[in-house]
Amino acid sequence: MNQDRGDGVSRRCLLGAIATIPAITTLDAESALAADTSAAPAPALAPAASPGSPAGYAYFSLEESAFVEAMMDTMCPADALTPSGTDCGLATFFDRQLAGGFGSGDRLYMAGPWRAGTPPQGYQHPLDPRSFFSAGIAAAQRACQASSGKSFQDLSPADRDSFLTAIAGGKVTSDDFALAEWFNELVAPLFEQACFADPIYGGNRDKVFWKMIGFPGLPAFHAEDVVQYRGKPFPGAADPKSIQDFS
Repeated sequence: MNQDRGDGVSRRCLLGAIATIPAITTLDAESALAADTSAAPAPALAPAASPGSPAGYAYFSLEESAFVEAMMDTMCPADALTPSGTDCGLATFFDRQLAGGFGSGDRLYMAGPWRAGTPPQGYQHPLDPRSFFSAGIAAAQRACQASSGKSFQDLSPADRDSFLTAIAGGKVTSDDFALAEWFNELVAPLFEQACFADPIYGGNRDKVFWKMIGFPGLPAFHAEDVVQYRGKPFPGAADPKSIQDFS
């Protein structure tokens, strides 16, 4: 979201803590992100379409893709650090994860009974993640239309930022849907993963977020250098390596 808002749930709020950690301490970033999202299911990451595959979304409808692209560009606005969220591939990451086994709940127990859970118990919904995500978009659009007379994607960037901040803070509600839970436990963790997962999964295009925090990427044995480079720039971090670089 807009980085200039003091009260917004901005990209800087989500990424700032990571960016201020010495680069070498983020060497196992994907594992750290998975551990930091205990309230949401950890995706079994589905690779994005290969460079030769047709462009387009595998799961999103036209209305959903318009909402998600606007949301990604609000949470990650183009600035001196990165391009817009859509240009960074964040919407593509969301689409591929929801289209795959994560979205269909392949690794979740989905037979009920459905009782209120506690945060350490993780995902506790009768809907699989893709259905929960789509239901959240529909509920958010209804709330946006009711409050502004416009679809979310038609709002100004500042108004989109305010709307998402209100959802995250529980100030925008729906009679039949938990919007704050949807945003905080599904959207926000997926956004963070989209930024820092290997680019093979669709997000973090051109390794832009790895370069931003000085993460050298693969191979995993960089962890052996934690002590030597703690608090120091890591050699080669300007040219991080992804899975595709070793395939």
